[in-house]
Amino acid sequence: MKADVIKLDAGKAGTIDLSDAIFGLDPRADILHRVVRYQLAKRQAGTHKVKTRSETSYSTKKIVRQKGSGGARHGDRNAPIFRGGGVYKGPVVRSHAHDLTKKFRKLGLKHALSAKAGAGELIILDVAELSSSKTKDLAKAIKNLGWKKALIIDGEAVNENFALAARNIEGLDVLPSQGANVYDILKSNTLVLTKAGAEALEARLK
Repeated sequence: MKADVIKLDAGKAGTIDLSDAIFGLDPRADILHRVVRYQLAKRQAGTHKVKTRSETSYSTKKIVRQKGSGGARHGDRNAPIFRGGGVYKGPVVRSHAHDLTKKFRKLGLKHALSAKAGAGELIILDVAELSSSKTKDLAKAIKNLGWKKALIIDGEAVNENFALAARNIEGLDVLPSQGANVYDILKSNTLVLTKAGAEALEARLK
């Protein structure tokens, strides 16, 4: 499929051929859902923790004799039914991450790119470079282009001036091609790929 290429000043810079196998798929919500769940589960801290009855600091003295009291046969006051006792089957520190094959993650990225292309939310930028790192200059260009919540994906490395200027603009994220991921792509309103970024992604996903 062919796509128009623009410059930061909104001028035209020709066209580019994009692979139908990456940008022309019919997006499947189930695939995208699984990959997003994989990403979010992996980043979840999992530091929630409660004390079990073996960790609470309380008397370990047997409350009443085993037989003859007419009450329950409790061992000590660390039991979960007592105030100050341990929690039964509460959360423990653990990883929430689960496995997802590399092949499936690649497929998810293809479907995310295809979803943006199919929705008309994919823009190809000639180069993401600035002569100075002034946020004001880039903010003006972004406003003129009408990008409100945009993700810009460049080639192997992001231009230093462009990265410095972009980090103070709300709603604008910049990533190298290696950092491209399904979650960030889907949550952006506009996906902007530089020519170098598009080529790098095609090489990565072919």
